[in-house]
Amino acid sequence: MDFIAYLISGISLGSVYAIIALGYTMVYGIAKMLNFAHGDVIMIGGYVSFVATANLDLPPAVSIMIAVAVCTTLGIVIEKLAYKPLRAAPSLAVLITAIGVSYFLQNAALLIWSSNPKSYTSLFKFEPLKLLDGELTIASVTIVTVITGVIVMTTLSLIINKTKIGKAMRAVSEDKDAAQLMGIGVNKTITITFAIGSGLAAIAGVLLASAYPILTPTMGAMPGIKAFTAAVFGGIGSIPGAMLGGILLGVIEILGRAYISTQLSDAIVFSVLIIVLLVKPTGLLGKKISEKV
Repeated sequence: MDFIAYLISGISLGSVYAIIALGYTMVYGIAKMLNFAHGDVIMIGGYVSFVATANLDLPPAVSIMIAVAVCTTLGIVIEKLAYKPLRAAPSLAVLITAIGVSYFLQNAALLIWSSNPKSYTSLFKFEPLKLLDGELTIASVTIVTVITGVIVMTTLSLIINKTKIGKAMRAVSEDKDAAQLMGIGVNKTITITFAIGSGLAAIAGVLLASAYPILTPTMGAMPGIKAFTAAVFGGIGSIPGAMLGGILLGVIEILGRAYISTQLSDAIVFSVLIIVLLVKPTGLLGKKISEKV
């Protein structure tokens, strides 16, 4: 029974990682850059929803929508000011800029909300689900997190495969220059990708803060790194891969924490990633792309 409870907790945590990883994998798949400030957008989403509920006394649904709107706007601003001027720059310059944006967001949060941890009240307060005559209890935030993860992945897959903007995203991912010659707005497509990824970060921030109800300016750093790990684990650039990698990573972390060591759980997660990449460098669902010379 304990194993089932741990497994459900792992799937819940993994669903949060998966939602964050979807943002990473979309930006990398289309813009071919790693947005290491993504974890800090998660933190902003958590703080915005906290202010909306605790200070403005707004309903949970409204606070989530405000957090998504703020983080979406923030993602567009970051892309326009920090990344767009570096479109033709070396990848190292973009990476350094992303790290700089990350520290900027952390310090901005420190100035606005101080370093004192804030106690976050979960936005999901309905009764937990009790199974097996009450022996197994599934918390409301766990149910919402797993369902949200499935909905997000399904919706993103439909957008990418069935809509006009999705076709533009796939074209830009394949070849930016050819896409531009075909009349596709490359800059607009990349901006929309950042907007979607940042909106997902807000949702992940609310779910993460509801499950682990302490807000700090650095709360998004480690989940951001683990979500990036999940994206690489599943095959960066693949939406199903990000989802699979996130869930597996969450399960491995929770089981490692429960059965091996709480101190070594993070090391176990990254060790599994190293082993997987040694065996399959493209990740679980990643595809090897051959380049013509």
